[in-house]
Amino acid sequence: MTEVHRAIIKPLITEKSTLQKEMQNQIAFVVDRRANKIEISKAVEQAFNVKVTKVRTINMRGKKRRMGRTSGRQSDWKKAIVTLAPGEHIDFFEGV
Repeated sequence: MTEVHRAIIKPLITEKSTLQKEMQNQIAFVVDRRANKIEISKAVEQAFNVKVTKVRTINMRGKKRRMGRTSGRQSDWKKAIVTLAPGEHIDFFEGV
């Protein structure tokens, strides 16, 4: 990928990722499947103005879904778990 800011698609806000954010200062993102760890790290640092210490990536398989007699699959996607430096934080829902 040439443009770093296109690496992040959206933050992944689930019960597990909320606990990781509170306990271990880790944030989960849905990222472009072609992005590597270095691009993801640079994109998070530029977008949120924080210091990233570690990035872990997981390729997730899309789930099988049925609609009546027709069956299909959701798209595959890539998840990145970004560990922030101590003292750094990102607030997605500040004041809500």
